[in-house]
Amino acid sequence: MIKFSDLNLDPKVLKAVADTGYEKPTPIQEGAIPPALEGRDVLGIAQTGTGKTASFTLPMISMLARGRARARMPRSLVLCPTRELAAQVAENFDAYAKYVKLNKALLIGGVSFKEQEAVINRGADVLIATPGRLLDHFERGKLLLTGVQIMVVDEADRMLDMGFIPDIERIFSLTPFTRQTLFFSATMAPEIERITNTFLSNPARIEVARQATTSENITQSVVMFKGSRKDREGTEKRKLLRDLIESEGEKCKNAIIFCNRKVDVDTVAKSMKKYGLDAAAIHGDLEQSHRMRTLDGFRDGSLRFLVASDVAARGLDIPNVSHVFNYDVPSHAEDYVHRIGRTGRAGKKGTTIMICSPRDTRNLDDIEALVKHAIPRSGEPLPEDDAGEAVKAETPKPSRRSRSAKPKHEDKPKAEAAPKQAEAPAPEAKSEKSETKPEDKPQERNSDRNNDRNRDSGRSRSGGGSGKSVGLGDDMPAFIAKSFDERMG
Repeated sequence: MIKFSDLNLDPKVLKAVADTGYEKPTPIQEGAIPPALEGRDVLGIAQTGTGKTASFTLPMISMLARGRARARMPRSLVLCPTRELAAQVAENFDAYAKYVKLNKALLIGGVSFKEQEAVINRGADVLIATPGRLLDHFERGKLLLTGVQIMVVDEADRMLDMGFIPDIERIFSLTPFTRQTLFFSATMAPEIERITNTFLSNPARIEVARQATTSENITQSVVMFKGSRKDREGTEKRKLLRDLIESEGEKCKNAIIFCNRKVDVDTVAKSMKKYGLDAAAIHGDLEQSHRMRTLDGFRDGSLRFLVASDVAARGLDIPNVSHVFNYDVPSHAEDYVHRIGRTGRAGKKGTTIMICSPRDTRNLDDIEALVKHAIPRSGEPLPEDDAGEAVKAETPKPSRRSRSAKPKHEDKPKAEAAPKQAEAPAPEAKSEKSETKPEDKPQERNSDRNNDRNRDSGRSRSGGGSGKSVGLGDDMPAFIAKSFDERMG
């Protein structure tokens, strides 16, 4: 059985690894560390929670142990898609490099430029950054990338999803052609294959699990949900979430609740706190200091529930998450793999529950196609029609029928007609109308309508005259014809 001591790592790095309590490398670490130490490009593919961060951190520290960085010229570069992931990589670096004299710089948004510039000016052996903030420093003339020897792109597929391709291509162009490049990701889309063919030279490909697979330690389920009414769907869905948490009982020690939209993250967190559940929100619109405090509280156990957008779905190493609730079915199937990967880490058991409404069935089908197995369902069965038809069938048609029927039951036309009947001095006109036979009325109305049309051809349809009677047909009720006759008279 292979141990870390068999991987030719620096003795000081091995000592730091032993301090963390790890003895055996994970499959991705076992496969990626030897070629990385040889200076080869590496393409690592493994599901989340398998130790990809140590796969590039450990060989990087070993190779950089000798030498010293110059001011504003880092020796290595690690690119991360989110601030949280970058901060976590920095924590791993601190843990594994504590016996090696290496300087690191963390460049992420939400932190003062001056503080970051001061660290860069002292010389950074390892530069950990998000693409946007890195380019900001470069354009200010505070950073040079010509001394980069090792470049790492972590969560490469997420970089693509977030639209960082132009930034990544530019950053690659600023680094030396002779650099060593390491790509690590949980999924490998065809587009990533194209990018790796461009930027990597004969890489060692390490794929320790089938692409886009989920851990066998995770128990997955889907709860089928349909609101009673569209305006009550949100309230009922939040109640369902609380009921699911309550049904898990003591097994649910803590949990991450994922929502697709930031506004729903805030709403769900607020609702949970209202009903006595210790929850806090985290998403991209919050200040970095607030996000870090929330994550720290969740890690140390002082916060039980973390309601998050997908900003927290990638790369966060929180080893003891018992449950993941998908309040929404993710729009991208790959995000499901990353979301549920927050639980069941390091060989522990985990539970994930997803709420699926009728409109989400297509996304659910995409997820099952990606992970290549059906997810067990529970709750209400969904209708056979698609989501759009199911929603439309609930309200619009009855409401239009009720509106069209409403004038027939109103008393307003009768009320208007009553004063005219009282003022009419000619009783014979009244008797004449009462003696008119029903079969004669259509002919009289048609004749009157034609006369009115010729007389009032310049008047508006919405006004008086024939405008109101045009198109009513031969079966117009008598009381309506009466009101028209009196108005015209």
